[in-house]
Amino acid sequence: MARPRVRLVVTADDFGYCPRRDEGIVEAFLAGAVTSVSLLVNGAAAESAAELAHRHRIPTGLHANLSEGRPVGPARHGASSLLGPEGFFLGKMGFREAVAAGEVVLPQVRGELEAQLSRFRELLGRDPTHVDGHQHVHVLPGVCQVFAEALQACGVRFTRLPMERGVGGCTWLEAPARAFACAVEQDARAAMGPFARHGLRWTDVFVGLSTCGRHMSAHHVSGALARALEGVPTGRAVTAELMAHPGYPSVPPAGGSGEGPDAFSCSWERLHELRVLTAPVLWAQLAQDGVQLCALHDLDSKRPGEGTPSEATLETFLEPSPL
Repeated sequence: MARPRVRLVVTADDFGYCPRRDEGIVEAFLAGAVTSVSLLVNGAAAESAAELAHRHRIPTGLHANLSEGRPVGPARHGASSLLGPEGFFLGKMGFREAVAAGEVVLPQVRGELEAQLSRFRELLGRDPTHVDGHQHVHVLPGVCQVFAEALQACGVRFTRLPMERGVGGCTWLEAPARAFACAVEQDARAAMGPFARHGLRWTDVFVGLSTCGRHMSAHHVSGALARALEGVPTGRAVTAELMAHPGYPSVPPAGGSGEGPDAFSCSWERLHELRVLTAPVLWAQLAQDGVQLCALHDLDSKRPGEGTPSEATLETFLEPSPL
């Protein structure tokens, strides 16, 4: 059966969070299972991760972080709407709640993003290949506008649009995880406008919200891509991104972004993702589905209003997931 032709980038998030996570990410890259990484410049292992990226020539982007750990920008030196009383970011849900309540000062967001971009250049000696958001903060209302402006100003054109078709119907996800994934998808859809107006690019489809941790399997990854591609004409060339969080689990106190590693990073699920990504069964299934793994810089990525498929075509198959 003929299928759309898919070129897939596999991005490992949280590079620089801790040495054990980084060891697993590099292992997956050298095995050809990861093609891109996103670096946390406020991570405890950011400097050693940058050295690994240089040594192994790993395509590296910035994992912009506004929700976990300590800032690297002006907020370090005084009170900020981005921080709690202990001087740390407000957390995955705390930051979202502060944004929704109008309590986050957007120029302070811009200042922290610019500081993280500057720190990335100090560590890597170049601009990032892409910039996405730790815990998807980059698509939040208001934040997405500032994010797009900052990327346009520094000449970075590639980002992530975490909009996974059908994620609301993924019944294997626990209710809180499914609700969070649906909220991220809604925010991502709204962020398309600001991203496009500032010339940002992203892959035609994205998967990873429904395949995180214990839920990653060849079956689930293949199924997520199949849902994303429903309605795409046969023979159409499509670009895709699979978000992943592989690695050897963190062992406290090593790792984190100033507060030590969180439960997500210490979980056995990180090792599960690493094993799924480096096992032959996933790649045999994807090859059967007509998926070609590629590096980020090899993508003929979509520009807003250009490329294949067009915005109009995208809207016919990137429908909102049921809530």
